[in-house]
Amino acid sequence: MTIAELQLALPEIFVLTMACVILLADLFIAEERRGLTHTLAVGTLIFAAILTGRLMMEPGEVAHAFADTFVRDRFGDVLKVFSYIILAGVYVYAKHYLRMFSLFKGEFYTLTLFALIGVMVMISASSMLTLYLGLELLALSTYALIALNRDSLPGSEAAMKYFILGSLASGMLLYGMSLIFGATGSLQLGEISSALGAGVGDDMLLTFGLVFVVIGIAFKLGAVPFHMWVPDVYHGAPLAITLFIASVPKLAGLALAIRLLDNGLSGLHDDWQAMLVVLAALSLIIGNVAAIAQTNIKRMLAYSTIAHMGFMLLGILAGTPEGYAAAMFYAIVYAIMSAGAFAVIILLSNNGIEADQLDDFKGLARRNPWHAFLMMMILFSLAGIPVFAGFFAKWQVIAAALSAGFTALAVLAVITAVIGAFYYLRVVKLMYFDEPETPDRVPAPVDFRAVLTINGTAVLGLGIFSGGLISLCISAFV
Repeated sequence: MTIAELQLALPEIFVLTMACVILLADLFIAEERRGLTHTLAVGTLIFAAILTGRLMMEPGEVAHAFADTFVRDRFGDVLKVFSYIILAGVYVYAKHYLRMFSLFKGEFYTLTLFALIGVMVMISASSMLTLYLGLELLALSTYALIALNRDSLPGSEAAMKYFILGSLASGMLLYGMSLIFGATGSLQLGEISSALGAGVGDDMLLTFGLVFVVIGIAFKLGAVPFHMWVPDVYHGAPLAITLFIASVPKLAGLALAIRLLDNGLSGLHDDWQAMLVVLAALSLIIGNVAAIAQTNIKRMLAYSTIAHMGFMLLGILAGTPEGYAAAMFYAIVYAIMSAGAFAVIILLSNNGIEADQLDDFKGLARRNPWHAFLMMMILFSLAGIPVFAGFFAKWQVIAAALSAGFTALAVLAVITAVIGAFYYLRVVKLMYFDEPETPDRVPAPVDFRAVLTINGTAVLGLGIFSGGLISLCISAFV
């Protein structure tokens, strides 16, 4: 281990150090001064973004460290910066919720920072061992977060379900990795790719290993038929935790898929491409159709997530740099849109009751016109309506699928996108055309309203000026 290697991992070391500092400092911070913990956590993300930005790799530049188990490249740096930005927004939204529901504790910040470290390790993994360690750190932190409200029976039930199913999926992923290790004799993704290119390894062993690896990836993304945990976890977890789960970990899921399938298993491209076609098609159909029947908006957005992961898989299965860039653009845009949507649900929650029913949105345009307008833009973007970022994200992944020859799948994506627009527009109808159940305005702190405004207008700005972010994503795969 050298100074140069430690410098490559400086953002991870900084976040880990600050997570430990916040964990200890929170013991001595009085309840009425808990905002200091929040400030330290947000400050950690700001300085981590500065560190990553100053050391950002140039296009095509790659550096390895720690016996080739850690890789630093532009793909990883861009994803990390957006992870910091989105998590900072999550913190601002969550603070308002945690205070309303008497859950404003330091554990939320330390667990999310440890989860962030897991995300960062996954993003920069160049070994299956490192990838698995990052995945487990993220998963274990998330299990605890879901059960943060000990008095909530649905929260405890959701945490237990996620723990059991997540452990099963992790075991399958680990088993798949062990089979690939047995066939190629290496855990390093680069060496595995070289071995496959040279025709090393038993085909049957590699195929079985690949199947288990794809199952593990599909579960972590929430793709059909491994989606059963998503609606229950989104519904049962506290809104602040659902907000976190629906945003930052999606970037980690993208990194998991690209590191394993492209960096390590590119020699089995035809095999995993066929599997992803099935996963994408099922996710698009079941996610969008099931969302229509939901009256709980958390469950509706959960099924929406499943459908969006189907769209993201369109870019990955193309197996080209353009496809990966499109999937990366989609993951970033989706995380931003999802954070904004759950923030508005938090805004409407009050008096110890989550506003998780569709009827809670009735007449929002008359109570809070600006916030209703922001929610409308976010929903339009999620639906893929032109000029918003979601439209260009869908356009990119569908174009990638078409260029790879999957015309039928691209047509299916367009059809399901039209179906999906129905349940998003239903919420817009409730906000603008139904009478409110109460005429009172919805109060919110200044910082919450400011970040929500930035979040809502970002989906429009990233649509009109999408070229910059798309170019940034493309530069990650040059």
